[in-house]
Amino acid sequence: MKIDVVIDTTCPWCFIGKKRLELLIANEHNLNFEINWQPYILNPEILPEGMDSEENLNKNSGGKTKYQKSNNTINQLAKNLNIEFNFSKIKRIPNTIDSHRMIKLASHQNMSTEMLESIFQNYFSMGNDIGNRSVLINIGTELGFARTKLKEYLNSDEDTSEILRQSQRIFHSGISGIPTFIFNEDLSISGIQDIRILRRLINIAEQDINSLVNKAHQSIIEKFKQDEIDYESK
Repeated sequence: MKIDVVIDTTCPWCFIGKKRLELLIANEHNLNFEINWQPYILNPEILPEGMDSEENLNKNSGGKTKYQKSNNTINQLAKNLNIEFNFSKIKRIPNTIDSHRMIKLASHQNMSTEMLESIFQNYFSMGNDIGNRSVLINIGTELGFARTKLKEYLNSDEDTSEILRQSQRIFHSGISGIPTFIFNEDLSISGIQDIRILRRLINIAEQDINSLVNKAHQSIIEKFKQDEIDYESK
């Protein structure tokens, strides 16, 4: 089963959604899953060097009170998911294009999930600036990627236009809330979802696949029978 998950790397809800999806998949032993992390740039206006988190907080409506309330909710949801959010350590709000490029690069080695996990951990737990290319290079080398290749990749424009196009395409498709889970390019749901809801959608998507397979199988049988009739009538 193919599951596309629309995320941004500075979205705490996306980190929670990732963990819930992984818990669900770990208990679905009868299905094979293909997980694709799709980029959505929440703040495309942020410059490559990022911005000060305090400055960003002061610009947003609601200020520190709203921010703290949101963080408390996030920490409550994270308790049973082995996530440690240390929002006080986050000093910069990064531009996330390069972090999405790292996920794209890792996908060629079937390591996009590991790369995303490390990026999330570095940002939310350690407070590292994931818009800083030196930080991203360190993340990549810890996963076994060659430092020189990572530096060469990040200093180029490779995949930048594609990431931006994907983000724009997703935006224009009507998706505005993340994470968004898309099952077999058909069923979709946005936001933080209970594992039971995700399981129900997986079941529905699987039933749809089985229905299509059965129809195709029946069509082949009918075609075979008709060919036999035509052959015998000759």
